[in-house]
Amino acid sequence: MGQIKVKNIKIGAGNPLVLIAGPCVIESEKLCLDTAKRIKDITTKLKIPYIFKSSFDKANRLSIDSYRGSGIERGLDILKKVKDKVNVPILSDIHCVIDARIAAEVLDIIQIPALLSRQTDLVVAAAKTGKVVNIKKGQFLAPWDILPIIKKIESCGNKNILITERGVSFGYNNLVTDFRALKIMRDFGYPVIYDATHSVQLPGGKGKSSGGQREFVAGLSRAAVAFGCDGLFLEVHPQPDRALCDGPNMINLGDLEKLLKEVKKIEEAL
Repeated sequence: MGQIKVKNIKIGAGNPLVLIAGPCVIESEKLCLDTAKRIKDITTKLKIPYIFKSSFDKANRLSIDSYRGSGIERGLDILKKVKDKVNVPILSDIHCVIDARIAAEVLDIIQIPALLSRQTDLVVAAAKTGKVVNIKKGQFLAPWDILPIIKKIESCGNKNILITERGVSFGYNNLVTDFRALKIMRDFGYPVIYDATHSVQLPGGKGKSSGGQREFVAGLSRAAVAFGCDGLFLEVHPQPDRALCDGPNMINLGDLEKLLKEVKKIEEAL
């Protein structure tokens, strides 16, 4: 399996487990900066490479009343401040073709949302920026369905690719993790990240918004690292029960260090 490089972070090919983490959506500049700094302190102490994640727009919410974020202009301004002040690479997602070029001016990794992972024009636009592209595997896709999406990116001459597993639909309003997917997708030659927080999401589980079962995040994270993955994707918030988006499946910032110490021990044991 190959590796990719994001700034000074190498992912895959036996490199240390990487963490992608931050609040689900940009709620404020202060939240992003404070959360990024605290996570950076923890990961520096534990010697875990860290990439900050937060969305400037959540365009794929179920309800018109759902909080979407700060918007691309203000959001990218905040993300740039996090990048410069905390000195971490930045990941965020795009939802339409026109966003790709604009977002590439700030982002180190452009993420294709799971629900849009088959949108050819969006995937190609992200690939043409030359940035690392993180494909979130759609909840409706088999792991081998990722290969044609990889080929779309490669067709643009871009081989800076990450794949993220985030669970698969299992009946109404529920997801389940098939850990076989981690190996199947790694065998395509690119690093695979496990998104433990979205894997416990209950899509539409609260009627107009998603529910979640954050009590299972730690166990699934440990299992993914034991099975074999190149990084963890964790949405983290200092007060998840008050978060404006995806609160039920985000973990509390205060619980992060304990979890990272556990997965670090598993990584070292392997």
